[in-house]
Amino acid sequence: MAAPVCSLRTVIHGCHRHVFKAGFIGPSFPFTNRSWVAVRFYAAESAVVKKFIKEKKTSKEPVIKRLTKEQILEKRKDTNSPKPFGLTAWKPSDDVYMARYYPKPTLEPETAIEMLKTFQRLDFTNSTQAVYVELKLDMKLEKKKKVDPFVGYLHLPFSFVKESNKLLVFTEKADDAEIAKKNGAAFVGGVELIPQILNDEIQADFYIATPDIVAKLNILKNKLRKKFPKSKRGSVGNDVENMIKLFQTSYEYAVEKECLVQTKIATLDMPVEHIAANLDALVKDVCKHKPLHFGPFVERSILTSATSEAIFINCQKFLPQVVEDNDEE
Repeated sequence: MAAPVCSLRTVIHGCHRHVFKAGFIGPSFPFTNRSWVAVRFYAAESAVVKKFIKEKKTSKEPVIKRLTKEQILEKRKDTNSPKPFGLTAWKPSDDVYMARYYPKPTLEPETAIEMLKTFQRLDFTNSTQAVYVELKLDMKLEKKKKVDPFVGYLHLPFSFVKESNKLLVFTEKADDAEIAKKNGAAFVGGVELIPQILNDEIQADFYIATPDIVAKLNILKNKLRKKFPKSKRGSVGNDVENMIKLFQTSYEYAVEKECLVQTKIATLDMPVEHIAANLDALVKDVCKHKPLHFGPFVERSILTSATSEAIFINCQKFLPQVVEDNDEE
């Protein structure tokens, strides 16, 4: 007599069910009787579950807004609060502390320069390494207007560059060419210099041009990029002699990333007074690009050397001050 065969069927009624005979764990196991047992592998959503899901979707939970870095720094300027926003205290109680729990100290420029010199001696690094400064600028003007990123040329009171800048003068006038040669221009010529520049046969620190030849130099825009002669930068004009005097000993800096000036101002072996004087000249020259009545132009200043950590400095004394004329009757 052949063994009975267990039949397996599927019944769909609101959910998915597998039906097999009692005593069966699987199709390979023998059955004990012929009663049918329904096994539900997952249940349909009940009315209570549906109501809970619906209420959760419709409920409005409060959204936690995270502050930006600028908003946090703005809140930390409130010195009347018992402690800075998000930090432990205004000042550590001893010399051993976690720096991230306290505001970064702001030092006077002369003190910061002395610290950089100390770091250099303790680390046995190069004493002639460069000193860099980073200035964060407030580019906002009235309403939605902003100060456009600019390029500045500065004559430092104590130059750290041993050689003068190499200049190239574009002109087709014989008189201007003669003046350029007499005042020390490295290269002087017209459109015949274009192939040599494209082939990297000649290179210069600054490129100067007279207005009559600028339109013929457009092929050099992609090659020279920021060094391409422009009237806004003072590198296009009829006064060749004064342009050469401006660029021959000047130091160039530019606003990058919309609001940052990052440039070298000295070498670490220079006296403290000379480094501070160069910093003073840079800050004053940068502040010329924004009217004083809009408030301080420099929001933050950092001083560092090639191998040291960054030090926040207070440049308040270098900022130009608004002079109020009080007319006495």
